[in-house]
Formats: sequence, structure tokens, C-alpha cells
Amino acid sequence: MRFFNTIRIHPYLCRFMAAVPGAFFFLCTSGLFAQPVRVACVGNSVTYGYSLKDPATQSYPAVLQGLLGSSYTVGNFGHSGATLLKNGHRPYYKTKEFQGALAMHPDIVVIHLGLNDTDPRDFALYGDHFIPDYNWLIDTFRQVNPKARIYICKMTPIFTGHPRFLSSTHVWYQKVQQAIEQVARINKVPLIDLYQQFHDRPDLITDQPTLHPNKAGAAKLAKVIYQHLTGRFGGLTLPDIFTSGMVLQRDQPVKIWGTADAGSTVLVKFHGQEKKCTVPFDGRWQLQLAAQKANAQPETMTVINGSDKIQLQDILIGDVWLASGQSNMLFTVKQTDKADSLIRHRELKKGILRLFNDKNLAATDDINWDTAVLNKTDRLQFFSGHWAKPDPEETSDFSAVGYVFGRQIALSQDIPVGMIEVAVGGSPLLSWVDRSTLENDPLFEPALHDWLHSDYLMEWCRQRAAKNLEKSTAPYPRHPYEPAYNYEAGIAPIAGLPIKGVIWYQGESDADNAPLFARLFPVFVKSWRATWHRADLPFYYVQLSSLDRPSWNYFRDVQRKLQHQIPHSKMVVTSDLGDSLNVHYKDKIPVGQRLALVALKETYHQDIEDQGPTIEKATRLKSQQLLLQFSHADGLRAKGGAPLRGFKIFDQNGNLVDVPGKIQGSSVVLQLPLHTQATSVVYGWEGFTRANLINKAALPASSFKLDLPPLP
Repeated sequence: MRFFNTIRIHPYLCRFMAAVPGAFFFLCTSGLFAQPVRVACVGNSVTYGYSLKDPATQSYPAVLQGLLGSSYTVGNFGHSGATLLKNGHRPYYKTKEFQGALAMHPDIVVIHLGLNDTDPRDFALYGDHFIPDYNWLIDTFRQVNPKARIYICKMTPIFTGHPRFLSSTHVWYQKVQQAIEQVARINKVPLIDLYQQFHDRPDLITDQPTLHPNKAGAAKLAKVIYQHLTGRFGGLTLPDIFTSGMVLQRDQPVKIWGTADAGSTVLVKFHGQEKKCTVPFDGRWQLQLAAQKANAQPETMTVINGSDKIQLQDILIGDVWLASGQSNMLFTVKQTDKADSLIRHRELKKGILRLFNDKNLAATDDINWDTAVLNKTDRLQFFSGHWAKPDPEETSDFSAVGYVFGRQIALSQDIPVGMIEVAVGGSPLLSWVDRSTLENDPLFEPALHDWLHSDYLMEWCRQRAAKNLEKSTAPYPRHPYEPAYNYEAGIAPIAGLPIKGVIWYQGESDADNAPLFARLFPVFVKSWRATWHRADLPFYYVQLSSLDRPSWNYFRDVQRKLQHQIPHSKMVVTSDLGDSLNVHYKDKIPVGQRLALVALKETYHQDIEDQGPTIEKATRLKSQQLLLQFSHADGLRAKGGAPLRGFKIFDQNGNLVDVPGKIQGSSVVLQLPLHTQATSVVYGWEGFTRANLINKAALPASSFKLDLPPLP
């Protein structure tokens, strides 16, 4: 036992102890102590430091000792393989570490057990005993020191490298977590959520069974425990999405959140409202302000926490849209055709459009990333941005599609519009889906494990990511092509901010596997809607353009069908804008305009045409003819007055045959060759197509394949 002379209690700690359940009540006495505060870290191999080179110095209790200092004595009472269950295969209560923890007569007990109970030998058989056995453990520590403060932990994650993840472990893991939450409520003890702290950091738990934190993971674990024991979370902070010049969503309650030291008070002043809260035990505070109508007059928000004050100026209230996807959404205004007309425009009222460009830390080009980029990417620090007015410099570097869309909405509605851009060139769809959704889907869970060698990602994506990561020495390097990464690094940090809807342009990095994309895209949309707690969140997306790649026509047809399967979604066609050789065609202004048409019709309820000719039905006629009926077909015509192009059939022998077509009102009549039977009809059925059917609004028809009923 180590001793020291005196310790002075900071006034903040006394306030914290009085305000927060679980605070160090035993410290607020005279301010003088005869011996250190005894801390017992109870647990399994994670606590012990299994897989670390030197658990005596690298385990989380050892690191915690250094953080707390000589005023504390921290004991490591972790036993590898231990179960909380008394009937488990290696019960903790029978270990010498348990006896050692009791003999310490701890003032503070931190319990992290349950991971080994996910074994089929344990919770599957004795799960009904888990809560009573946990209650017994807590009571036992209270018997040896009635004044002891007990902290229990939700478990650190088990990632998908675990050999039993899908077969059983993940199911029992979720049940154990729920039981631990119930134990905390029953015993009125503070609950430290280690899952929340680690679930997006697989780079910190990198042993083969993905159970044990590595050295960096143990250090983070110690920091998290330290913060919860002391209430010191680094003072007042706001998420990066909160900066001066921002737009807040109208007609929805405004959520403001951040971190601050536990037990302190946060006060928010905005637009005549004042709200305050006491920062809870985990340091994460949030407040909700009443919904406001659109307001183009700049307002100031003040956030106060003790002596800390953050003041955000020039805030508007209007509609906030999220523009996301891969490189064609990332494609900037300065790269697009007619860029000068966008950069130097004078149509908008001053400041009514605001831009948040969440810029990439590095390009995903064919290069090796340096150590600084690799380290920040591992820590989920790949995106950074701030709100700005659309001056020439900010406009030039913003998404061309997102900027044109936002400008069109602002002009039409005469309200402030905020555009948030979060996009990564080459990113596959899997990288934008949250980890929990993927883990709970048996089809997509395997994509999380060893993703650099997984057929879930196109080979091009895997090769490019490997090139970027070539110099990494990390056991589990992170990358924005990794499943769930862009969600964790780019979407999760802004997900609390209410938005009007999403515009999406992505798919180029999934086009080689259209059937898989067809199953993943609805999962993706559902996951984002769950994130924003809005089942009706508008989701408007761009169909792939034309490019001389053999899979793209199949992929475009999948995208066309998906809009009919996903409520509150709609697609815009761009096949008439593509470049046969360049995936990054430069004519982006019409893309933003077409997305704006969809939003103006579906979200803002304007009576306008927002779709090109849409195939509805094919009927066999006499004289070897097919009648194709279209909706959105007012003024049906061929673009530029040229001959109608793009229609083909699959014949009875599986051959793809060009057929001439003739427009008749809102229909197209196809003339089939003699002695030819059509099994299906297609339009725009090449990677790069010159199909040219449009309507009065000059909007193009989508590629499609329509199977025909067999002949009698």
C-alpha cells in the first residue's frame, strides 16, 4: 500500500459529488486523507491485459493508475476466461483474483464481466441466473466495504473476427448487454458504456478472436474509466457541425449536444429561448430547443458551461439537405462545365445559401498515404469542415451537384438552405452503412471481416485501398472503403442534426455486382432513416450515367426498380449526360437541377414534371409489333428531332436484336423482324447508350428491361 501526506479537493469535484450519482462522496470530507483511494478493477482477460506484451504496465488498470496518480491505488483483478455466471465454465467468484479484490476492501470497484458468458456453454444454459449472480457480486463487495462505490460496465465489443460471431456469440452478447443494463437499474449503480466507446474502433481490438484491446485500446479503456470516475471530460465541446454561419432545420425541434465535465451545468441561449441541463455521468449532454419557422435574419447562439463560453454567430433557420455519395457527388463546381456561371452568380439573396463542406483528409487516389494521414484515418478523423457562405472560393470547392441543388431550392422557396456535403471518391455502398446494421444482417455481416480480401467489394476498391494503406503498420488499418467507415467517421457525427432530406449519387464502385446492390441499397436507406429517426426521410438518388462498361445497363435497371420498392425515394436519370470513356463526366448542372425538380415536386409539393418517360406496360400487337406504354409521356419525342434510338429485344434464341420504333402519342410502337419472337424488350441497354427518348420537360427515359409474357 502506498501512502501520501495530503490531498486538496478541487471545488469542482465537490459540486460534482453533490450533483452526480456515483461521485466520490468519500472524498468530500476535510480534504485530508491518510492513505490512497483503493480501486479494484474486476474482470476477465480484457481487464487482465491478455494479448498485451506487458500487462503489468500496459493493461488498462496499470494505465489508469498513472492517470489517477499517487492519490489512488489501483489493483488489477482480471482473470482470463472468467464468467460472471456462477454456473459458468470458469466462474469469477471461484478465482484467487476475486479473493484478492475482496481483501483489498476497495473504495471503488469497476466491474467488466460478461464477455465469456456469451459462450454457448454459459448464457445459453444459465442465462436466467445472470442478473441474480451479478446482484450477488455487487452485494459481496458492499459487504466488505459498505461505502464502496460500484461501477459496472457494458461490455467492450466482440467484432466479427470471432469464430462463433454469427452462429451464437452475437445473439448472447446482445442478451448479456441487456441484462447488464437491468443490473445497473436494480442496484442503482453507474453504468459505463464501453460498447459505445469502442464499437466504431475495430482497430483497437485486433487479436484473432477480436476480443482483447491492443496497447492503444487498453490506453483508451483506461481513459474512459478515468473520465467516468473523475467526471473530467475535457470541458465544454460542440460537434464540428456546429459553427458560425450554419443553418438549422425549420419546423423541427432543434437538438444541441456536446460534452462537458459531469455534474456541471450547460446553458444554451438562442432566438429568445434559454435551456439548461446538468451534464450527466457520461459527460454527454444534450438540449432541445423549440421548433422555429424559417428565418433569414442572422441569430446568435450562446453555449455556456461555467467559465467556458462558445458563441455561434450568423445562424439562419431554413431547410438542411445532406449531399452524399462517391466521386460524382464529390465532383466540384470548379471542375464542372459552365463553372463561371455558378461561381459568379448574383441570383441569390446575400447569404441565403450556406455550405458545409466536410472535406476529406486525403484523396483516395493511386498513392501511398503518409503516417499522419494513416493515423488520423484510424482515429476516424477523415472528415473536417465548417459552415460558409457561397463566396467564390467556397463555391468552387463544393459539390457541383449539391450546390446546384441547394441554389435551386433556395431560389424556388425563398428560404435559407444549408447544404452538407459528405462524399468520398470511389467509396462502396457498404462503407456508408452503420456497423450494427451490417452485424445483424447474415448476408452482409461477413463483409466486415477481412474486408481487404472480400468479394463484397469490387477488386478495384480493394486494390486502391491497399495502395493507400501500404505504409501502415497498424494491425487493423482503417480506410473510407472499409464497410461502415464512412458512416462512423462522416455520418454518425452529424446524425443528431435534423435535416430535410438526402440527395445521393453513388454506385460506380458497386456496379459489377448489381444483385448484391439490389439487396444492400434498401438496407442502407433504412439504416440512415433509423439514424435520423424518420421513416419518411426523403431520399433522392442519381442513376448511373452512361459509360462504356458492360455491367452499367444492368445496374441502372436495378436502380430504376429500387425507387418503386423504397417509399419516399425517387431516382433521376443521367444516362444522356455521360461520357463513354470518363466516369467523371463534366456536365453536372443538369444533375443538380433534376434532383431539385424531384425535391420541389415530392417534398415541396409543386405541380411540376420531375420524371422522364417511364415504362409501364408492353403489349403484343398483330403484324409483329410491340406497343410500349409510358407514363410521364406528355410531349413524348426523340431528343433534338433525331430518329428514335435505343430499343432492342431479346429474341427466342437469346439474341439481342435492334428494332426500329415509332412514337404514337404517349406510346412507342416497335416493329419486330419477321419470324422473330420477343421474350423481353430493353431500352438503353449498353454501358454507354445514345438512347434518346425524352418528354416535353426534356427529361430522359431510363434504361430498362421488361420481360414479356410467353406466347400462348
